Amino acid sequence: MEFYLINGGPRKKYNTTKLLNRVQDGINDTLTKNNAEEFNINTIRLYDLDYKGCKSCFHCKKIGGKYYGECPIKDDLRELLPKIHESDAVVFASPIYFGGITGELKSFLERLMFSKLVYGKESLACKKPNGIIYSMNVKKELSDEIYKDNVFKTTEDYLSYTFGQPYSLKVYDTYQFKDYSLYENYLFDEKEKEKTLKEQFPKDLDSAYNLGVKITNDTL
Repeated sequence: MEFYLINGGPRKKYNTTKLLNRVQDGINDTLTKNNAEEFNINTIRLYDLDYKGCKSCFHCKKIGGKYYGECPIKDDLRELLPKIHESDAVVFASPIYFGGITGELKSFLERLMFSKLVYGKESLACKKPNGIIYSMNVKKELSDEIYKDNVFKTTEDYLSYTFGQPYSLKVYDTYQFKDYSLYENYLFDEKEKEKTLKEQFPKDLDSAYNLGVKITNDTL
């Protein structure tokens, strides 16, 4: 069995990575509990790869063409994208920047999903358990006010079209700096952030673990 965890965040040791690590734990523990003999959990950090978004070449749409249903661009995604499509499950994760997922994840999703999109028909992609995790430094109340769920709905609608309805986890009010006094930061209260880090973030990590469990159970 093959699982892919796609990290769209730039920071190697912060919130998005920690959440995906717990997803991995949930997958690993569930497979081990069910005596799965052979499985791989592949974590891909997009900021380590060299690629761009869709170039609108439309080779993936050319009837009878060599690359029909595939992205032909020769870069670090050329061999990776088919592996994800052939996998048993996939989980994406990203911090929220300027009201949306990171540019790296958006460009990645363009390349991953567009090649399987057939205008007016069902996606060419194989359905599979999938999920997406968003981490953001604003509180839920502010997120509900300024994002109005549009940020999340668009991405999840396309994931649903491609792979099936995704599991979704939103993590709010995340801790950004080791020392808030070193940075200009007038909107957030460090003491409140510390409280959330100690009281809420462990619960978010548990939710990420449970997402991994759900994803895995859906494959068994």
